[in-house]
Amino acid sequence: MKKNLFIYLLTVLCTINLFTACSNDDPQKFPIDSELTGDYRGKLDVKITQNDQEIPGGSVDPQFITVSKAGETAVNLAITDFSFMGIKIGDIKLENCQLNELAGAYSFIGTTNVEAEALTAAVNATGAFSGNKLTITMDIEATLKVGNIKQTVKVTYEGTKMSGNEKGEAQILSFIFDKNVAAIDSLVIVQPTINEENKTITFIVADTTKEYYLKGLIPTIKISEGATILPASGEAVDFSNGKVVSYTVTAENGTKTEYKVSVAGRGVFFDFEDWQKEVENQPEDMTFYKATGWASCNAAVHLIKAMGSFAGIDYKGIYPINSTEDGHTGKAALLESVDTKGGFLVVAKVPKVTAATIFLGNFEAGAAMGEGGTMKTTEFGIMYTQKPEKVNGYYKYIPGKEFYNAEGKLVEGKIDECALTAVLYEVENEKETLDGSNIYTSDKIVAKAVFTSDKTIEEYTPFELKLEYSKEYDPAKKYKFAVIFSASADGANYNAAVGSKLWIDDVLITNAK
Repeated sequence: MKKNLFIYLLTVLCTINLFTACSNDDPQKFPIDSELTGDYRGKLDVKITQNDQEIPGGSVDPQFITVSKAGETAVNLAITDFSFMGIKIGDIKLENCQLNELAGAYSFIGTTNVEAEALTAAVNATGAFSGNKLTITMDIEATLKVGNIKQTVKVTYEGTKMSGNEKGEAQILSFIFDKNVAAIDSLVIVQPTINEENKTITFIVADTTKEYYLKGLIPTIKISEGATILPASGEAVDFSNGKVVSYTVTAENGTKTEYKVSVAGRGVFFDFEDWQKEVENQPEDMTFYKATGWASCNAAVHLIKAMGSFAGIDYKGIYPINSTEDGHTGKAALLESVDTKGGFLVVAKVPKVTAATIFLGNFEAGAAMGEGGTMKTTEFGIMYTQKPEKVNGYYKYIPGKEFYNAEGKLVEGKIDECALTAVLYEVENEKETLDGSNIYTSDKIVAKAVFTSDKTIEEYTPFELKLEYSKEYDPAKKYKFAVIFSASADGANYNAAVGSKLWIDDVLITNAK
């Protein structure tokens, strides 16, 4: 009996010694490499207390934290691009955070000091890993360098470990201002252009836009699948006074792309969607229209139709300027030079071919009866208080097959040309104007741009008229600005082809900043 007791006691003692030895020789193991290290994605919330007052600090979603191995029982944590109240702190690194296991979770504590441009801060962090989740609480005692202001910052983070299969695309696919979202967005007359190479987005606003209106534009943004963007789509943004706003797109895997968004300029936009009757209560064959803001030669052809029979001119054809559904977007202006027979109406000459012309300004049919004849009917230009820089738009062109000179004779082999023109000139008052006789030769001209072409262009093609200044622009002076489109470039001198067609759409006048 005693022998059996001795053996039992010996066995118990050996067992105790064995476990004690294991505990001493083999420190606790943590699954750092297999479970804890990696990238975590989650939401970081900030609360700030200053002078016993709580100030909203905002949230960052997503916020990425990288966990790496510091030893057999410790990890390093790195929080990238941390900021609060618009103060950029940069990266916060918690190094050699010792792990403790409790009920299947791994807790840790960490401390660090931060030296940023605007502040210094002491950071005390506690956190835990549980499954694929990471939670952190950081108490930050910050001192602002300006004014030596003390702030207590409370940061909480909840994230999930990433699998490594997250999408890496971080791209803005579309960026628009929709007046159906906010009426203020109608100030944007040309929707934003995304330059993917330079990562810039620019747009044009109306020249009448007040700066304070630009403080609340609301973009609607589409981005890569699974990505996020800050500022968010639908958030009002201040683009006033030349501000460049940074948008950061973050992919699922943490890849970031920054875009710079700004107003590129101010201008005037014509989409040729709105047309009105020029004269009411006319028979159908005598009814003609004008595009909002534009004058044209339709009034001259109307006079020929109405009075031509008295001079032996029997023209019953179409008007040269019409709206068409064949636009670059929506409707467009279609200019077609027409055969008006030729002859004389009272004292005014009627050309064999009336060149289809549309322009900013005024058509004064009665001026044809005075000195200067039909050249005086085209009063080119509108009063303009900005410095125009360029005119952009889209056009198509098909030259007519039969070209006639000023004497009404067919010129074999001659190909018609279209003309797209912009002219800025100085005036003493609003009544002063240049016309068909001097629009390209007057010493009043300050800047101009002219484009002509006899090529057939069957698909809408962009054009740009960049004004070249021959005189210095003086904002204290008065100016008129003319934009002129003609299906027959030399039509003012009665040289044109029957049936030359020019389509014009989406015209933008951009003013210098």
